[in-house]
Amino acid sequence: MKEIELKHPLIEHKISILRDKKTGTKEFRELISEITLFLCYEAMKDAKLKKVKVKTPVADCDSYIIDENNYVFVPILRAGLGMVDGIFKMIPNAKIGHIGLYRNEETLEPVKYFYKVPKGLNKKQVILLDPMLATGGSASAAIKLLKDEGIKDIKFLSIIGVPEGIERVKKDHPDVQIYCAKIDERLNDIGYIVPGLGDAGDRIFGTK
Repeated sequence: MKEIELKHPLIEHKISILRDKKTGTKEFRELISEITLFLCYEAMKDAKLKKVKVKTPVADCDSYIIDENNYVFVPILRAGLGMVDGIFKMIPNAKIGHIGLYRNEETLEPVKYFYKVPKGLNKKQVILLDPMLATGGSASAAIKLLKDEGIKDIKFLSIIGVPEGIERVKKDHPDVQIYCAKIDERLNDIGYIVPGLGDAGDRIFGTK
């Protein structure tokens, strides 16, 4: 599957503010949430609708709703938590799992430290959340953990990605659709996205 990059003036505007090192924690969190709304909108364009009857103030009509129970969103800890608020604004009843991974600073490979997801995921669509798709190691590892549960319908949402990370995920998991708000130039020699926006987790939680 070809990765999908959101190309829209509002996205460009918000990411420009997000990148700025002078942007404070509160505004940074709000921007992550807002951009996640756009990503969720794009990723759920193929969502299945169920026909229902609705009584308006004027008349009865046929309407269509999404079965929110068919979707589970899984942030990769810790930075992925910053995207959950945006998901709740779009899908208030969304089920949330958690995958905890940290990057070994020497090997740049992911190490699992937490895994908790709702039951019955093999019958649902699972959407992974991580603001940065850098080396692709964490994304690929998280997808494998889900596939080990028998999950077949997986999508991946990221605020910023780079070609190296995208290609790693596509190579390891060609069946997973990737959505990025913005695709940046490259990784530097220590595995950070250039130009990027710094460490998303530190900026979301104010720990830098």
